[in-house]
Amino acid sequence: MDRNEAFELIVSWLTISIAFAWDMDPYTFFHHLPFYLVAVGTAFIFHELAHRYVANRFGYPARYVMWREGLFFALLLAIATNGRFVFAAPGAVYIFGHPRPRENAYISAAGPLANLVVAFLICGFLFLTQPVKSISMLLQGLAWVNLFIGAFNLFPLYPLDGSKVLPYSPALYVLLLVLFGVGFTLCGVM
Repeated sequence: MDRNEAFELIVSWLTISIAFAWDMDPYTFFHHLPFYLVAVGTAFIFHELAHRYVANRFGYPARYVMWREGLFFALLLAIATNGRFVFAAPGAVYIFGHPRPRENAYISAAGPLANLVVAFLICGFLFLTQPVKSISMLLQGLAWVNLFIGAFNLFPLYPLDGSKVLPYSPALYVLLLVLFGVGFTLCGVM
């Protein structure tokens, strides 16, 4: 990862975190910001890096490219709705080359799978350790953000990941949906 790509990933992460934490009340904003920095960090960064990693494993150069207009729109919408509604389109991993449909499906599935892994690790930790309520609620929130980001990206609408997984492998697509259903169920009862 070069410095420019790292910079764009960090700017996207910080911007999305600010958009999700936004509140006109500075106390509420600064109280929520640390949670969203961690939640968006685990959900967004791992998701994008998983796409990049799998593309590289297939032999395709890939890099994260931020979308300035999408970041600006996310902040503007958060400010206009006082944080009640955020639609974040921060950027995407660009693949240089033309992956075959199978490769593209696996590259696309990697992001939601990363979110599932993070959510299942958190839920497993919660199940095994049963920490105090405040830590449990924080970790459950992190798991939910990962599940939400991953599940949202499975919608079969271009350019979301589901639009590349479903046409190639309906079975893989259904498996991912089932795993997300299990994740939401498990994390919902903790």
